[in-house]
Amino acid sequence: MLIFQGISPRRRPPSGRAVTIGNFDGVHLGHQALIGRTVTLAQQQGLKSALVTFEPHPRAYFSPQSAPGKIQGLRAKAAVLAGLGVDELWILRFGQSLATMSAEDFMQKFLFESMQAKELVIGDDFRFGARRRGNLELLQQASGQFGWRVHCINAVHAGGERASSSRLRALLARGEIREAEALMGHPVFLSGHVIHGKKLGRELGVPTLNIPVPRSLLLSGVFVVSVSGLADAPIAGVASLGHRPTIEQSGRLLLEVHLFDWSGDAYGKIVQVTVHEKLRDEARFESLQSMTEQMHLDLQQARQYFSQHVH
Repeated sequence: MLIFQGISPRRRPPSGRAVTIGNFDGVHLGHQALIGRTVTLAQQQGLKSALVTFEPHPRAYFSPQSAPGKIQGLRAKAAVLAGLGVDELWILRFGQSLATMSAEDFMQKFLFESMQAKELVIGDDFRFGARRRGNLELLQQASGQFGWRVHCINAVHAGGERASSSRLRALLARGEIREAEALMGHPVFLSGHVIHGKKLGRELGVPTLNIPVPRSLLLSGVFVVSVSGLADAPIAGVASLGHRPTIEQSGRLLLEVHLFDWSGDAYGKIVQVTVHEKLRDEARFESLQSMTEQMHLDLQQARQYFSQHVH
């Protein structure tokens, strides 16, 4: 899958593109309905399938204090999209220029001139352009001018409710990993480079892999996990995802993973951390000793989980 950034007429395929647009946070079942239709149309028409998303989330631009937390980082999102057969991922930086761009200019300059869109696949609640003026009707009205066809995909329901990123965020915030997996249609996972840390875990007898994650990530707490990318098979472990309140006050978000029965040099490697179950919320401890005691209890619970579940 190719990844492009910005509105620019790069690599124009002679036959054009089938395009779907949205934030796609979590790439849940509703998103997958849009993506599946886009990929199918592209294959049928001899087009490139392209997914357009925004970074940051538009709500993070307009009202940063009330912006929703991210379900996954960009690397994890891209991995899911590639697995769904998307040819191109286009990431548009959402700032003032895009926020003030009229719906007509977005269609003309981006969808027509840059993307050469021939097929457009959108959700029933899709809006675009300044003041959210753009919608299904406007895209359909412009089909004669720009030569594209517009396909509207109705909401997908799962478990009796609409599949949505807000519903998925609520499940993850409550630590309901199984339910979130069902709504996503794939495991909950994070991905990133292993970096050097302060080596405190090693001093406490619990060495960890340190993986930076987006500061706006929604997930927080201690989890049962497995890690891919270091061996032929996933390696079981336990992970802490949070701000390390007992150790530092930097406010940065860090994913720390302790692997069972594994040692080696992981620095610089890209790993995928699959979340299986939440053990507890992040907590502040009065001392390193009390924190270490809780860490060993977490390890026992995680080992017990793997003794009862096969992944």
